[in-house]
Amino acid sequence: MTEEDLEKLRLKLEETTSFPAVYMFKLIVPSENRTIALVENLFEAEADIHTKESDKGKYTSITAKQVVMNSGEIIDIYKRAASIKGVMML
Repeated sequence: MTEEDLEKLRLKLEETTSFPAVYMFKLIVPSENRTIALVENLFEAEADIHTKESDKGKYTSITAKQVVMNSGEIIDIYKRAASIKGVMML
């Protein structure tokens, strides 16, 4: 995500979300244990995290629900996720 994309997301979140809120993150990563672990570690221990491997096993989808206090927390997680090689954000 570019800085422009993140700013658009921030504005949309501010308009549509009442904080604190439970936010659902959806990411797709290569099915490599290290990459999956790096992404899972972006979230708090209390987050509800589910993974599902693709039919061919090449990719894993990660859905995480976490309580966030403001849009900045969401943007921060997306920025850190973007630094992990192979992560695709939905």
